Amino acid sequence: MTNNLQPATRATKMFFLVCGLALSSWAPMVPFAKDRLQLNDSSLGLLLLFLGAGAICAMPFAGWLINRVGSRLVMVVSALIIAFSLPTLLLLATWATMAPALFVFGAGIGCIDVAMNNHGAVIQNHLGKPIMSSLHGLFSVGGLLGPLLIAMLIRLGLEPVFGALTVSVVLLALTFSQHSSLLKSDEEKSLTEPPLKDVKNKDQKPAWLNSTVIFLGAMCFVAFLSEGAMLDWGALLLHDYKGVDKALSGLGYAFFSVAMAVMRLFGDKIVSRFSSKMVVVTGSIIAFAGYSCILFAPWMSVTLLGFVLIGIGASNIVPVFFSAAGSMKEVSSSSAVSIMSTIGYAGQLAGPALLGLLAQQFTLPIALFVTGSMLLAAGFSYLMSEDKKRG
Repeated sequence: MTNNLQPATRATKMFFLVCGLALSSWAPMVPFAKDRLQLNDSSLGLLLLFLGAGAICAMPFAGWLINRVGSRLVMVVSALIIAFSLPTLLLLATWATMAPALFVFGAGIGCIDVAMNNHGAVIQNHLGKPIMSSLHGLFSVGGLLGPLLIAMLIRLGLEPVFGALTVSVVLLALTFSQHSSLLKSDEEKSLTEPPLKDVKNKDQKPAWLNSTVIFLGAMCFVAFLSEGAMLDWGALLLHDYKGVDKALSGLGYAFFSVAMAVMRLFGDKIVSRFSSKMVVVTGSIIAFAGYSCILFAPWMSVTLLGFVLIGIGASNIVPVFFSAAGSMKEVSSSSAVSIMSTIGYAGQLAGPALLGLLAQQFTLPIALFVTGSMLLAAGFSYLMSEDKKRG
């Protein structure tokens, strides 16, 4: 059976690539949507919330759906929703029509996110070796390729909507070429632990009330908030506090993203060689050192090194958390993954606003230092929780 899982593993990687490519392709399209709809910053900010809201609303539903029809059907349908809705975002001409379209696009992202992580966790548990980091590595690769592909197509003279259509064709090609290699619903169930007994067992709690699920969700909240901080505030830090020209202010996030993608592609070997708690704790320390560099170093080279260190340190923390959720015995993996994804994604969505409030009350460097400290605390909290289990 192990050999039969290799095609399913490769197909799962391609669906992680689909998700990363689709989500990152929307980012360079935002300015075009803003101009087309003639929105101010406030209206645009409110509109963009619908993408995150769609994802958060869909994630719990995805867990319920996976338990009934399996991860494969949810992944395929979600990919189709994403592929067909992406070009639509470049065609709609009013705020009132864009809001529900973004909600649908976000719901597709949320559903495929839960389904592909659950599918990966099922395969990983049966293989008995880590694969989650490399899966997330393909998501990161997609996150790098999306903006580059859109930028290249626009530079070639294509209208943004045709760039979006091109991305959609790539998404559909990946989906239809790989979906048959994914585990069927009955195969997935056969590889999963036997279903939980009825709720008559007094020790059994709903997944939302399971302390381990909530703890992992809180850890993911911090990790996603930290990643979002680099995307939303990294360029502003370089421009406003380090004197970097606007045209180059995106270098920090570029260094961070490349470091994260590379480390995730090698992450499975790292997790295999060292324990998961060692990966999380060491990663949080490295990331905290990176935050210290970008905030306190007077030299640009060391500042950019800080972005690299944050990418290296944070890269494999989230995959470890998803692996932990997917291997729980007291609740189904799909329920644990969907709840953890919902809480974690809330951190990515709420992170910019929370950091903005901190930056307004104090300064942006202080807000980012708090973020780095939270990630460090999360690492040691995970270490203590693992030691307590083994104690």
